Amino acid sequence: MSRLRVIQGGQSDAPLVSLKGITRVYGEGAAEVRALDGIDLEVRQGDFVAFMGPSGSGKSTCLNVLGCLDVPTTGSYAFAGVEVTDLDQVQRALLRRHYLGFVFQGFNLLARTSAVENVELPLVYRGMSSRERRIRALEALDEVGLLEWQSHKPNELSGGQQQRVAIARALVSGPQVLLADEPTGNLDSERGRDIMRVVQKLNRDRGITIVMVTHEEEIAAYADRTVHFLDGRIARSEVSKAQV
Repeated sequence: MSRLRVIQGGQSDAPLVSLKGITRVYGEGAAEVRALDGIDLEVRQGDFVAFMGPSGSGKSTCLNVLGCLDVPTTGSYAFAGVEVTDLDQVQRALLRRHYLGFVFQGFNLLARTSAVENVELPLVYRGMSSRERRIRALEALDEVGLLEWQSHKPNELSGGQQQRVAIARALVSGPQVLLADEPTGNLDSERGRDIMRVVQKLNRDRGITIVMVTHEEEIAAYADRTVHFLDGRIARSEVSKAQV
């Protein structure tokens, strides 16, 4: 199945991401937990959106739904005008592979593998030649300022450098959307600000859409809009103070 078939029928004037009445329910009866309870959300191409809220508020569950890592119980999720809830498992995997990039709190790098080889990994699953993989991986490392560290393994890199490698790995496939779950959670404040400047530059210079989960107001301030979650619902949405 080709990349184009994943988004066949998409509408150019539609929001890139549209959630309508999304619920995610775990368990049944007395054990039922409504992690998401009627989420309506739109994200347009080039947006930078931060999700905030207390633990258990639904923000990470919503991010997982956007990333096709979880499936909503009810509701509509459209990506580029295509109904994602109508896609089968293979099609959702293709959407993730070709259109979405992921950055997590844990760097999730292969310990015995160099930085450039870690970045190449998503391209292996596309069947890309080793030469082309290496060229694109080096370009991605250069974009995050780590070209000179390409041969270093994770234990030879600082936490901030490891997260930059993780960002380069997310970028190497050319995603439309970068989904980041607590990307600065394992870093000190200075390294966290360094990472956020990289992420913000990708949004402003490359036009990559960013959706990020964070507990920190200082980190959320890098986004254009902050969506606050509470008890599985969106409590409010506001333009970030830095953008006013």
